[in-house]
Amino acid sequence: MTARSIRGAAAVTLAGSLALTAAACSNPGGSAQGSGGPKDSAVVGIAYEPDTLSPLLGYGKDGNSKIFDGLLAFDDTMKLRPALAEALPQVSADGLTYTYKLRKGVTFSDGRPFSAKDVVFTYRTILDPKTNNPSRTELDALEDVKAVGTDTVVFTLKYPYAPFAERTVLAVAPEHVAGRQDVNTGPFTTRPVGTGPYVLTGWSKGEKLSFKANPTYWGGAPQVKKFTMAIIKDDDVRATRLRSGDLDGAILPPNLAAGFKNDTGKKTYAATTYDYRTVTLPTHHKVTGDVAVRRALDIAVDRQTMVDKILEGAGKPAYGPVPTDSEWFAKGTERRHDLAGAVKILDEAGWKPGPDGIRVKNGVRAQFPLWYLSGDKLRQDHALAYASDAKKAGIDIRTQGGTWEVIEPRMKTDAVLAGGGSPGDPDFDQYLLLKSTLGGDGFNNMAWYDNKVVDQALENGRRTDDLTKRRAAYDTVQRELVKNPGYTFLTHIDHLYVVEDRWDGLTTQTEPHDHGLAAGPWWNIEAWKPKDTAK
Repeated sequence: MTARSIRGAAAVTLAGSLALTAAACSNPGGSAQGSGGPKDSAVVGIAYEPDTLSPLLGYGKDGNSKIFDGLLAFDDTMKLRPALAEALPQVSADGLTYTYKLRKGVTFSDGRPFSAKDVVFTYRTILDPKTNNPSRTELDALEDVKAVGTDTVVFTLKYPYAPFAERTVLAVAPEHVAGRQDVNTGPFTTRPVGTGPYVLTGWSKGEKLSFKANPTYWGGAPQVKKFTMAIIKDDDVRATRLRSGDLDGAILPPNLAAGFKNDTGKKTYAATTYDYRTVTLPTHHKVTGDVAVRRALDIAVDRQTMVDKILEGAGKPAYGPVPTDSEWFAKGTERRHDLAGAVKILDEAGWKPGPDGIRVKNGVRAQFPLWYLSGDKLRQDHALAYASDAKKAGIDIRTQGGTWEVIEPRMKTDAVLAGGGSPGDPDFDQYLLLKSTLGGDGFNNMAWYDNKVVDQALENGRRTDDLTKRRAAYDTVQRELVKNPGYTFLTHIDHLYVVEDRWDGLTTQTEPHDHGLAAGPWWNIEAWKPKDTAK
């Protein structure tokens, strides 16, 4: 839902995706060989591609970029571990200084040495207002970063920011390449050079990204020598290509993943996530901007049925951006499915049923459009179910599919079936989702939500490292969303991946909304090893 979550989806239209994937199916060798290809290669199907491969513009900010590394990385349990840093940072007693000692002997894929100056260049460039990085506010706490020699980096913060170390999984770019060209439009954005386990060998927009193993990778050369990510927006096409052997693995919605249950050559991996589906309720629309309509929709929707029927149990009801099993979830903010209660809210607010059952207030009909991304079956099914529930309360929602190019210009007034979610600290997703000053900033705060109490709580939550105060701040945010839900949160979704069962080392992490290059069983593809078939 945030800018980094879905902005890359705009690069692919449904027609283009279908045309390209159909061609690939008819000529697998001409696009990306799957299970029939070399045994040291892997091809996976993902739904979206990025619009840049530059860390300076947002790529790799949450880790697992494959081309780059951060100072730190997450392991399979989402605990921080050293990457380009040789150890976790030393933190000053006041929480304002983070000192990292860098790993020695690391080189970029072009052979040039990595040093502290590359780290300083990366962070300072992202903070530069002239850099088109939509997630700059995530580094709001950072006052300065400086190099001490070639192997030490010191970060100074404006205020204690508890999750700062988690921000340093951000991918590091080479100053000697990216610093010599236009940061926003230069060739580095599509032809990157990094320290990671893989090197980009080709990017056919709308079709695939191709990689080869980095033989000089500091963590050891990967055994998967060639890795291809096929960009396949349509869920059904992705499943068809997996079944035909054109892919080694793919992310699939539950109903399509179930079709591989009896395939002994494939294995299904489920990843728990913070990924949610939500409906934006734009403040600037006469119907969706009405708090009574928002509150009515919030309890008219049958979340559990969506989990049971649409997700086939692979998920849970969502009442906000925080999953109910998270330590940050505010107990008591669960919303019951209460159609009678929704009707009562609308009646009392003056939304009276018209001759056709659709409510009207002051000449305004309770009707609005709801867009979903074409080819995304989960979003379509959520949109249709939401509209059906709303109709029972007298609200007419017109669902319509489209590409992001079509949807984005309409977001100020039209509702969207959106996605978002980021594991770990609640600041990571909630600030970009709800901060009023970010309304209209790309895909941040898509609903133009404006709540001064929430604004203050978001600032309170990110400007202290006192756990009690932070819990109180994010508890306030969630309770305000009950009073004035500028979004109708529907479900939190478990990601399902079906993969050829010929590799060892596959695991999943707790995943964000993003489920492409950085997530899935291939989050650690550099650690995969061929199965010993002789056993």
